[in-house]
Amino acid sequence: MLVPVKCAECSESIKGSLFLSESFILEDSMQVKEILKSQKKKYSDATHVCHAFIFGKNGEIMGMSDDGEPGGTAGRPMLDVLKGREVTNILVTVTRWFGGTLLGTGGLVHAYGEGAKNVLEKTVFQELIEKVCFSFKVDYKSYSAVKKSMENWSIFELKEEFNEEICVSGKIPEDDFLDFKEKIFDVSRGKCIPEAISIP
Repeated sequence: MLVPVKCAECSESIKGSLFLSESFILEDSMQVKEILKSQKKKYSDATHVCHAFIFGKNGEIMGMSDDGEPGGTAGRPMLDVLKGREVTNILVTVTRWFGGTLLGTGGLVHAYGEGAKNVLEKTVFQELIEKVCFSFKVDYKSYSAVKKSMENWSIFELKEEFNEEICVSGKIPEDDFLDFKEKIFDVSRGKCIPEAISIP
């Protein structure tokens, strides 16, 4: 599965109607409502703000909306494009300003499907890397050696809380976790054992 790392936008005029396609990175499926609310406010003069999204490591959460267009002419073709590309954690909106000429159901399906396809071509993707959430505590004496060792790993969302001990947490690629755990155990002389919290 591919996930977006850089969003994009593109537009096309069809028989007087303007179609603006935009992609968004989803960190959480709940973001969809917030983004759509923002889009409708931003484009308050638009006729329709249609969307489709896929979320989850297996693309198990999906949604779409025709937003007033005839049923099945907007959200469905957009979602079909997303599914065909095997992407996840992405929302695509296609905003339409009606130009006075009806496109018919076939024309709408084509316009919204092409809008989704075109913006995906401009969006930058990378392979989805499964990550493990981890945490451990380290004393101040061992901290510098542990910190130096951690620089050899790709760690995401690293957090450090300095209390009586230092609480360290973050995410690491699943394939690296066992080696990471062993190395931190070794450099801390058995004082630190990173524990996996969950696999998001």
